[in-house]
Amino acid sequence: MKDFSTILVAIDFSDSSDNAFFLALGMARKYGAKLVVLHVINEPVDLRGFYVPHISFEKLEEEIEEGAHNMMDSFCREKLADFDNYECLIVPGLPYEQIIGQAEEKGAELIVLGTHGRAGLDHVLFGSTAEKVVRKSSLPVLTVRLEEEAQ
Repeated sequence: MKDFSTILVAIDFSDSSDNAFFLALGMARKYGAKLVVLHVINEPVDLRGFYVPHISFEKLEEEIEEGAHNMMDSFCREKLADFDNYECLIVPGLPYEQIIGQAEEKGAELIVLGTHGRAGLDHVLFGSTAEKVVRKSSLPVLTVRLEEEAQ
């Protein structure tokens, strides 16, 4: 099996991404690899043409970004307290594009991400970031489902 020096794990703070994170962290420990923890702030729908009371679009974007930074800081403090070879990133954009782009930019040899395992209409309506990453990435991708979903 190939040794990995850099592993990128994409998280969205869901149970599924937690599961993927812990697998990626275990692999990073085993291989002595750097762990890049990435959260992508999905580009919000542009609401400027609609009446949205009490909040401006720019203020909404600022609050989303601030919330993401707070969640990431807390996540890394709690889950990476005894591991020091990591980098946490928050970037805006389309999740699958940013996951692939950041993995390439950071020199990752593996991408790890959780999947919600949606099927049918949910999959058609919401798409699958994991599926897009698997189809479009030139790097190996490990997808991780929640154990209860896999049964």
